[in-house]
Amino acid sequence: MKAVWKIVGGLFIIIVLGAVSWYFRPYTYQEYSEPIEEVTIPILDTANILSPEIYYGYVIDSMEVIHKSIKRNEFLANILADHNIDYQDIRLLSERARGVFDIRKMGVRKNYELICYKDDKQTAKAMIYHPNAIDYVIFNLEDSVYVKLGTKEVITLEKTSSGIIYNSLAVSMDDNGMKPQLTNDMADIFAWEVDFFRLYPGDRYKLIYDEQFVDGQSIGYGDIKGAVFEHANEKYYAFFFEQGSGIEYFDEAGNSLRKTFLKYPVKFSRISSRYSGRRFHPVQKRYKSHKGTDFAAPQGTPIRTVGDGIVTEARYTKYNGNYVKIKHNSVYSTQYLHMVKMARGIRPGVKVRQGQTIGFVGHTGLANGNHVCYRFWKYGQQVDALRIDLPSSEPVQDTLMTDYQLIVANLKIALDAITYPAEEPPVLSGK
Repeated sequence: MKAVWKIVGGLFIIIVLGAVSWYFRPYTYQEYSEPIEEVTIPILDTANILSPEIYYGYVIDSMEVIHKSIKRNEFLANILADHNIDYQDIRLLSERARGVFDIRKMGVRKNYELICYKDDKQTAKAMIYHPNAIDYVIFNLEDSVYVKLGTKEVITLEKTSSGIIYNSLAVSMDDNGMKPQLTNDMADIFAWEVDFFRLYPGDRYKLIYDEQFVDGQSIGYGDIKGAVFEHANEKYYAFFFEQGSGIEYFDEAGNSLRKTFLKYPVKFSRISSRYSGRRFHPVQKRYKSHKGTDFAAPQGTPIRTVGDGIVTEARYTKYNGNYVKIKHNSVYSTQYLHMVKMARGIRPGVKVRQGQTIGFVGHTGLANGNHVCYRFWKYGQQVDALRIDLPSSEPVQDTLMTDYQLIVANLKIALDAITYPAEEPPVLSGK
């Protein structure tokens, strides 16, 4: 009997071990005779997903941007009212603008944009006003009404130019694509070294300057960093250097090119009559002394004081027309005649700074054509303003001379590397 149980027990153990072995057997895949179909899952091309178009912080994909400029007798209120903004919101906007931007200063011909819905009334969502090329004002007209100021990025690039003069500095620089502002700056820098009204054909110049850009468009110039002007076979250098007293230009030795006074009362223009002891007067039709220098310029051209001082006279007389006289110190005084009008705030007793606008060119009084008659006194005697010997401003300080000489050395290398254009005198047509 025991033998039987041993046999049964052995079989049971064998069965259990077999079951366990089968349960934990290695799994093998069955090979199918039919091919497996491959499925390709497309990869999402994120490059083709369009980003929303942003304009001054507003998404304008479904909006319309209207570009306009302010017309005469047009104001913020009627501009917005024409685009479905009610007067209650306009009044609220005006209140929110206080302390941020004076809406009364929105000028004629200044540009602005309206971001509008594409509905029948072109309802405005926002307005962007541009007082100049750099600054802008955002008037938000939805949700929380607000006014915000912004400034565009200004890119400054260093540029170079050169030219040969056959007619005048203004014509040469204009032919080279440079704006009047740069011509005026150049003339001011060398005003006491070179008589720009008596240039010779073949005089030439090189300059290194900064030009400023906003949105890829030139908006003006920065400083002229260095320049050389060749006049009558002599070279005159000018180098920009800051030593704590404002913008200054110096020669190679560090002497200031700026005198106590500016040489011209108007930006670079034309001398129509010089200081003379005997001149034929165009109105009175007789010879008489002309103790001034006439600068012809379009009506309305700003007239600037040539130096710091105090206004002693600002009035109208029969012969002088509208004029201003300034006492600069105990030695020098200047006078500016025939203005179409005086600048706001110019009256006796007012202090003025060199270069400040004191009036505008006209032909009031005994005058023939638009010009300013510029007169100069030294110790109470009238003298020729263009021939008087005036003291220069302070030279480069001794403590800064090493720094200045390093700047000069680098700028001279850069100036020497600039080439002049080929000499091609203008061809004069004849009959």
